Amino acid sequence: MSISCPYCKSQNPSSQSRALIVAAGYFIRRSDNTREQRFSCKPCKRTFSTATPKVCYRQRKRHINPLIYGTMASGISQRRLAFLLKINRKTVIRRLLFLGITSDGVSKQLRSEYPLATDVQFDELETFEHSKLKPLSVITAVETETRRILGFRVARMPAKGLLAKKSVKKYGKRIDERQKCRRQLFEEIKPFLTDNCILRSDENPHYKNDVKKFFPNSEHKTYLGRQGCVVGQGELKAGGFDPLFSLNHTYAMKRANVNRLFRRTWNTTKKPERLALHLAVYTLYHNEFLIWNKAR
Repeated sequence: MSISCPYCKSQNPSSQSRALIVAAGYFIRRSDNTREQRFSCKPCKRTFSTATPKVCYRQRKRHINPLIYGTMASGISQRRLAFLLKINRKTVIRRLLFLGITSDGVSKQLRSEYPLATDVQFDELETFEHSKLKPLSVITAVETETRRILGFRVARMPAKGLLAKKSVKKYGKRIDERQKCRRQLFEEIKPFLTDNCILRSDENPHYKNDVKKFFPNSEHKTYLGRQGCVVGQGELKAGGFDPLFSLNHTYAMKRANVNRLFRRTWNTTKKPERLALHLAVYTLYHNEFLIWNKAR
């Protein structure tokens, strides 16, 4: 087995098994009783183990990571998760940050392994942070055939309708990040779409120019918005054929599996950045476990 030093990148030549890096005992990890081999690097005179290059290095209770990963994508709140696993809520928060960053990186790596998408649907899902006076928009792109999530962005937006005046009075004028985040998403997913990809959305007038700018050779098909049904809490449409079914069904699954997005809930998002990390965990779980992935 070829061993490389994580500090100076030294590696034993194939002809000499112990020229630069030698075994230096082992230790038993307390959290899961796993035996890890130690090594000593002669050039930099530092020691390391087989656990050093891993993403969970120096993590205690790493055995709870799979449990938190699955339950955070299954509609369980942070407080209830801490209660069930008998751990501190701060531990759950730290693992959410860790799993969110890790899941985002894995999703981007896996995305490059899939075939280029030929038909994509995109739209915005609305939620809020702390109060309905502080709404958020989650723009998501979904491959039509497989319902695979290609990417998403979380954007702040001003309140609308009857809440607009109350929002400005209580929290001040709120910036609108929707166009900026939409363009960032288009720029991110552009390499993973075919040149003549079909893009589908509702008749939002702000989409047309951005699609034309980032996907000049693609066909943009728009559809009139329809009334939602009770099942799916408005994301799924009432009766008849839904041309944006893949996207709306994905949004309904998000509403059902991410507790921050429940329609009637006290589990509200306090920071948009944490919502983005939570959605990153769900995105990887959705693409790898919840759908029949025909792209592989």
